[in-house]
Amino acid sequence: MKAIVCVKQVPDTSGKVAVNPDGTLNRASMATIINPDDKNAVEAALALKDTTGCEVVVVTMGPPPAEGMLRELLAMGADRGVLVSSREFGGSDTFATSQILAATVKKIGVGEGDIVFCGRQAIDGDTAQVGSQIAEKLDIPQISYAADIKIEGNKVTVKRMLEDGYMTIEAPTPCLVTCIKELNEPRYMSVGGIFDCYQKPVELYDYNTLKDDPLIEVDTIGLKGSPTNVFKSFTPPQKGQGRMLEGADKNTAAELAAELLKKHII
Repeated sequence: MKAIVCVKQVPDTSGKVAVNPDGTLNRASMATIINPDDKNAVEAALALKDTTGCEVVVVTMGPPPAEGMLRELLAMGADRGVLVSSREFGGSDTFATSQILAATVKKIGVGEGDIVFCGRQAIDGDTAQVGSQIAEKLDIPQISYAADIKIEGNKVTVKRMLEDGYMTIEAPTPCLVTCIKELNEPRYMSVGGIFDCYQKPVELYDYNTLKDDPLIEVDTIGLKGSPTNVFKSFTPPQKGQGRMLEGADKNTAAELAAELLKKHII
């Protein structure tokens, strides 16, 4: 049994955002973090490892420095990592990314009892599309928005969190599950894990590794194979400094009303 987790390295939204002339993000010049929902997916896989002893494989697509993120996940307890990196994959939108990741998961191998975990969505795109598209291209069942997961043999039972309540769904394995932050609390790296993470394998899958898969074609990967066209990307302007009014009396209320009137808010 394996748990394969797709993880994305995303820009730290609390820092500077840099944009290339073609509208894509200049990821090399920005501080990065592990996508928050993906850490919940990693924790779900590690919890499964705690109870079943299964192998946990973490996968990411990105530039070579993304190996550092994989090492962090290995320090948390994952067994091995796969870095999918090639110039041919650059600029991929959700469609092209799911093509490449689905081919990667097939290369790793999905057995009868295996589960693929993804985060609900990435904070840089917020589309929540890649996980579902991977499942579609792997032709396996998918369950999204997992707030609770129970696994019995080759059956997965998931409680989905929706806007107006919950839905419980069962699916056979292999299947794909997307995770939300309410599912768990991701663990920290352990001291022993930090020492051991550089002894664990991280494989590189480039274009040549995956080119024989039917999903990997020049017109279905990278910027050329991405049907999504970015019209414009920019760093939003900084907001002006706020002003605090202290007091709860009539004069404070009158001062607030005068300020709002001056700004044509009322």
